[in-house]
Amino acid sequence: MLKIKLARFGKKHQAHYRIVVNEARDKRDGKYVALIGHYSPVVPKKLEIDVKVYEEWLKKGAKPTETVASLFKRFQSGNPFPVKKTGPSKKAKAKAETAKKEAEAPKVEAPAEVAEAVETVVEAPVEEVKIEETKVEEQTQA
Repeated sequence: MLKIKLARFGKKHQAHYRIVVNEARDKRDGKYVALIGHYSPVVPKKLEIDVKVYEEWLKKGAKPTETVASLFKRFQSGNPFPVKKTGPSKKAKAKAETAKKEAEAPKVEAPAEVAEAVETVVEAPVEEVKIEETKVEEQTQA
């Protein structure tokens, strides 16, 4: 059974893929029957697929992998790598939300009696406590 799949090439962390037609059980990077296109996920991203050849192989019975099918769908859309909208991060959104909640929350004031009790406790003198040191004799084993 023929598959349309990706064959990986390139250096470490600089992957480059060829979109190829290959036997399903053959090695990923081995010999292939036909070269259909190229895909580079590293910046600058590139996607090139020969649509006529791709459709011919589909008619012959070759089945694309999920990844190749999604890449082909992206390629047909005309803008395979749309620019993502940037916005505040999750952390920034959470901080803004908590600040908003704190601003809206009603402030509760303590009764005057409690405030006076706290002041008297703070002003009370602290008694000095003397701690006597105790020596622990070391026991030696004979």
